[in-house]
Amino acid sequence: MEIVRTPEERFADLPGYRFAAHYADVVAEDLDPVRMHYVDEGPADGPVALLLHGQPTWSYLYRHVIPVLVGRGVRVIAPDLIGFGRSDKPTRGPDYTLARHIGWVTSLVTGLDLQRITLVAQDWGGPIGFSVLAADPDRFASVVAANTILHTADPALEDRLNWAVHGTGETRVVLEEALVDYLLYTQRAPELQASLFVGATATTPLAPEVLAAYDAPFPGEEYSAGLRQMTALLPLTRNDPGARIGRRTMRVLETFERPFVTAYSDGDPATRGWEKIFAERVPGARGETHRTITGAGHFLQEEAGDQLAAVIAEVALR
Repeated sequence: MEIVRTPEERFADLPGYRFAAHYADVVAEDLDPVRMHYVDEGPADGPVALLLHGQPTWSYLYRHVIPVLVGRGVRVIAPDLIGFGRSDKPTRGPDYTLARHIGWVTSLVTGLDLQRITLVAQDWGGPIGFSVLAADPDRFASVVAANTILHTADPALEDRLNWAVHGTGETRVVLEEALVDYLLYTQRAPELQASLFVGATATTPLAPEVLAAYDAPFPGEEYSAGLRQMTALLPLTRNDPGARIGRRTMRVLETFERPFVTAYSDGDPATRGWEKIFAERVPGARGETHRTITGAGHFLQEEAGDQLAAVIAEVALR
């Protein structure tokens, strides 16, 4: 693979982001190693919170959450997925697959030998993180699911989701029009700006310097292949490789008995409905107090970081 790295000066003086940079070589499948950036803050012997972002964000998204957790004695690991943030960026879209994203994060978790992990999964952090958990559940003590889903295209999802993505009958699918519009835009637009998606889903306007920080990793189209390809990985049918991965992962989650807490915002139609599905299907979610985070859109870390951090700390410190 051809790799590019965003120049370090792009990350200088970003508002609210003063965390030391850490790097690890990670592997997936039979590929050569690539370099993944991660934040590592808090006590080395504390319980671990693994904070996973999705598309089009990076660890900057968790800048309000990290100090709260560290102040409570939690060790925070917040990686940038390959193709995002300070991590390496393969320049070809087909170099990115869901299986490789899962492999790269698994490589980080095993390379750092993380234990007693509280997985915090938002957006694509769910399909990726849940599948990392499914491969080695004993490393994980608990889960906080926040505005995320699990791609399965299962016909049983009919009438359960605000944004429909499910099979129907033997050979047809039902798809939310807004989801298809979003996917097509990301594939057809001559250039993508991460800030457009973050700003559009916020319930209140974000400061220009904050929006610019989300664009910092992507100074040109050659840096944006992962940003563009992640949306193309959305499984829209039952036959998609990602949907098969999702169904395998769901079967493991249906045996996961450790705490599984949902913390979904009240302003995110794209994931609404999944909080109820997880609460019903994951044994560890039964009897838990599931939260609704008020006053936030899809990227709830941006608008309600303190509320989300309080939930994560309560779960991680049990």
